[in-house]
Amino acid sequence: MRDLKYKICIFGDGGVGKTTLVNRYLTGLFKDNSDITIGADFYVKRIEIDGIKVTLQIWDFAGESRFRFILPSYLIGSNGCIFMYDITRYSSVRNVKDWISVFKKGTQQRNEEIPIIMVGGKLDLQFKRVVSKEAALEVVKEQNFLDYTECSAKTGENVDDIFLKIARIAMVRDGLIKD
Repeated sequence: MRDLKYKICIFGDGGVGKTTLVNRYLTGLFKDNSDITIGADFYVKRIEIDGIKVTLQIWDFAGESRFRFILPSYLIGSNGCIFMYDITRYSSVRNVKDWISVFKKGTQQRNEEIPIIMVGGKLDLQFKRVVSKEAALEVVKEQNFLDYTECSAKTGENVDDIFLKIARIAMVRDGLIKD
């Protein structure tokens, strides 16, 4: 079997920790002071799942509203997406509907169905939490997202699991592994 390539997009409001999450996943290190993403950044990580070599192409989208217009065109060919919010900032989960409307602009014209999982970031700041897990799970249900996870790029908690989960979802959809 040839190596698989999956395009994974990560989107959400600015400052929720998308770039920090990706950097932690790629390097295993926590970098506290990331520069804001301008447009989109692209990264590659090679992993193995159930004996199958998989290359993840990770697209990290800028969270500022002035860059949202580029998201639909970058979604072309995506195999899975991560919507990320900050558990300490309610507005970042409240804005999910705005993000999904932009997202749908990019998928409806090509009649694509791209699986999305929702990730609550900054779990190490649990003491500042304003979005309960129950409220987040309601959003997951309302938006028909496939899964939900909380993580901390600072501690590394659940970071690898997020990318493994979205890759496995893509592999199941392709009939390569069982759920």
